[in-house]
Amino acid sequence: MRIALIGATGFIGSAIRQEALSRGHHVTAIVSNPARLPAAQGLEVQGADALDSQQLRAVLRGHDVVISAFSGHANSDVYGYYLKGMHSIIDAARATGVRLLVVGGAGSLEVEPGVQLLDTLSFPEQWKATAEGARAALKLLRETPDVDWTVLSPPAHDPPGNPHRTVPDRERCRDHVR
Repeated sequence: MRIALIGATGFIGSAIRQEALSRGHHVTAIVSNPARLPAAQGLEVQGADALDSQQLRAVLRGHDVVISAFSGHANSDVYGYYLKGMHSIIDAARATGVRLLVVGGAGSLEVEPGVQLLDTLSFPEQWKATAEGARAALKLLRETPDVDWTVLSPPAHDPPGNPHRTVPDRERCRDHVR
């Protein structure tokens, strides 16, 4: 496959990039700083701003799928930056007709009927802005019928030995599927 990967140098994006390359796919890494990525077989690096849908459109053409591992973690306005980026990414996917896979977050997963993890008292404050952005992006995608999309919601980060586990049993979380 020809995969365009937005956020290819981030925590999740790096893992997706490595997995796709190890399976023999051609990966176009769409990053803000191309110098951060070393050369690798099957890897093409393109510098582009995720907030610039025109740049994204040019890069996405000819790909089978675009995977967005975009996040706003490094920005002071995490929520606003994330939503601006998602609007741009959705616009570019719409304009090019490329299937969009978005890495969301565990915050919008239901831990019991009608209750999302983000709305529980145990949800970590430091991740709320990102989770709110991911939840708003999911809502935006649900209201976007002219884009072929899927949101992948991995479980919340739970490092080995973490004495302050904030994640309910993973079996209780339901994935978003459209």
